[in-house]
Amino acid sequence: SPASEDKRLKDRLSCEYLRSADTLEKYSNPDALDPSADPNIVGGGGIFSAAEFEGDREFSKAASVMKLVIDGIAGAGTIEMGGYDYHTGDRRTGEERDFRAGQCIGACLDYARRTATPVMIYVFSDGSVSSDGGIEMVNGVEKGVWSGDNSSTAASFFLVYDPAGAPTVMNQGSADPLRAQQIGWMRPDASVETSASPAANNVNLMVETVILNYMALHGQQNLFAQEQFFPGHGLGGAAARDRLVAFEPLQSMNGGVLS
Repeated sequence: SPASEDKRLKDRLSCEYLRSADTLEKYSNPDALDPSADPNIVGGGGIFSAAEFEGDREFSKAASVMKLVIDGIAGAGTIEMGGYDYHTGDRRTGEERDFRAGQCIGACLDYARRTATPVMIYVFSDGSVSSDGGIEMVNGVEKGVWSGDNSSTAASFFLVYDPAGAPTVMNQGSADPLRAQQIGWMRPDASVETSASPAANNVNLMVETVILNYMALHGQQNLFAQEQFFPGHGLGGAAARDRLVAFEPLQSMNGGVLS
């Protein structure tokens, strides 16, 4: 009815006003959001030197996102890095780009360590590549040259850091405990076995699998299929979902909340 719509609109405006006021009060000092002003990130004792931070936009971009997330200002963040299609006809370019991505990931992990904050980092790409067998010597090691796109060779992974102690691999009962460290497997021809798990042949289910693992780190995987979360998921029953979980709940978590 018009009266109820009017009340709902007024309530929404009131909530947004309070939220804006809270944001202004909480972040009245711009340095609270500025990674370049954080000595843990930039400076003589920081993750990056001033020259590194100012000279590479990938580093400053990664630092901005990791500070927002790990400081609790944002619930999650995405660091997008371009140029990883490897259509360069060599291996060296891909190695250099991989190293830069690794530096950014390492920066996030180091900042989490410095601030004693748990973090989960999910690494994925919008495609994958393969080699035609050509070899290039890179840093004294012979490696296959990336020759083109190949959607059947992709793999994603996630990393977890907990200041309270190293994450423990999920107890799979009588099953091989190493099964929890890798979901699915590759065929002898180096392509993904698409029947190995729901995530192996469906990008939507892969995302669901990652979210399931994030919830499991909080000890909340039992809530995954509930109405307020993912009642229409495609990961199977509780037992099947448990086989897709890599780690036990983090030691830093207590009842799903950081202790």
